[in-house]
Amino acid sequence: MVNIKLIDDKVIKLFSAKNLVFIATLMKDGSPQLSPVWANYESGFILVNTAEGRIKHKNILRDPRVAVSVTSNDNPLDMTTIRGTVVAIISDSEYNHADKLTQQYMGRNHYPFKRDNEKRIILKIKPHKVFVLPELKMND
Repeated sequence: MVNIKLIDDKVIKLFSAKNLVFIATLMKDGSPQLSPVWANYESGFILVNTAEGRIKHKNILRDPRVAVSVTSNDNPLDMTTIRGTVVAIISDSEYNHADKLTQQYMGRNHYPFKRDNEKRIILKIKPHKVFVLPELKMND
């Protein structure tokens, strides 16, 4: 069961907009690895779309702990950081999620960066700890 109250409306708004998300995973030696990604929020989970076999995917197979951060393009003080665990890796072979994110980020209907033999996957992240910066504006 996901504690949906952990995520407030401000966080949902950040993940629903055209804001780049960063995901941190752990390398084999314990050092952090950071990647910019497209992501959204759905039913208590952060959903990150990536390709099978990328370094973040390999790291998560070994250690599912992650951190994600998103900052508003319009106000860099409007941000959130979430620590959580990847609880599922879901196939996106039909590019449904990739297409949904393409609409969100680019205003286009279909993911334009398809590569031969690439397998898209969704990292389903269960949030455990959420930090949200209090409501501030650049001129405050």
